Amino acid sequence: MAAEPILLIVGLGNPGPKYDPTRHNAGFWFVDELARCYQGQFRPEPKFSADICRVQIDGQTVWLQKPMSFMNRSGLPVRQMAGFYKIPLEQTLVVHDEIDLPPGKTKLKQGGGHGGHNGLRDLIAHFGKAFWRLRIGVGHPGHRDQVIDYVLGRPSKVEEELIQNDIQKALEVTPLIVKGEFEKAMNDLHRSEQ
Repeated sequence: MAAEPILLIVGLGNPGPKYDPTRHNAGFWFVDELARCYQGQFRPEPKFSADICRVQIDGQTVWLQKPMSFMNRSGLPVRQMAGFYKIPLEQTLVVHDEIDLPPGKTKLKQGGGHGGHNGLRDLIAHFGKAFWRLRIGVGHPGHRDQVIDYVLGRPSKVEEELIQNDIQKALEVTPLIVKGEFEKAMNDLHRSEQ
């Protein structure tokens, strides 16, 4: 049985050309690609400190959001937009980089902690935990002291290719996610990565 449909998809990242190619912007990469696939155009929305876009995915209206407040202040823009459009936590998908997964692995889950991710930490503080997450693997530098420089660094050509391939696989299951068919989406996504 399908759960409630997803009405808001948030990509996490940092604004500005300096950060565009960095691992921490994997969430932005995903929603940019999603907008392109569904003929959407992001536009600035100052009242949410975000770039937003509305698309139709299999007949369902879905809002896309990129908070422009920097990663560690993502929570308020998401809460403001979700509040304005009356979108519950459970109907929100947050897409973010995940250092605990290697490049080429993406996982879908609901709820959980922040795992040291500053964007998730701020989101949970402002918004709660019950949102869905699409965790795009970017790999781990090997030591926690190196994490900040690592996520704010650019992936190698091979890593970038693995991440982009995985984003394409995640895009293929996005219609299922939007319809609330999370189990099928998870199975399809995880099967495609074996």
